[in-house]
Amino acid sequence: MKNNKPVDEEIKNLAEKLKVCGHPVRLKILCLIERQDSCVTELWQCLDQSQPVISQHLAVLKEKGIVTSDVQGNRRIYSINDPFIKGMVKSFTFLPRVGSGS
Repeated sequence: MKNNKPVDEEIKNLAEKLKVCGHPVRLKILCLIERQDSCVTELWQCLDQSQPVISQHLAVLKEKGIVTSDVQGNRRIYSINDPFIKGMVKSFTFLPRVGSGS
């Protein structure tokens, strides 16, 4: 039997990322920031969630390396850092624009 440890580790990492992204609020956040890098205020206003809820979800995404943040003035702007996740979210063409009233 071949040694599949590197492949197994990659599968485990991918499964963990997909699990993290599978939460409905996190998926909505990713859909929004895929279209345009956003700050917490923009996200909670679009998603009709409280600022602490959005911040907690962003912290989970950031901890897993899925998103990154950049300080611009007094705002922290979030963007998708993981190319696989970015491509996956970008492929969700069937979804309405989150937060656009659709």
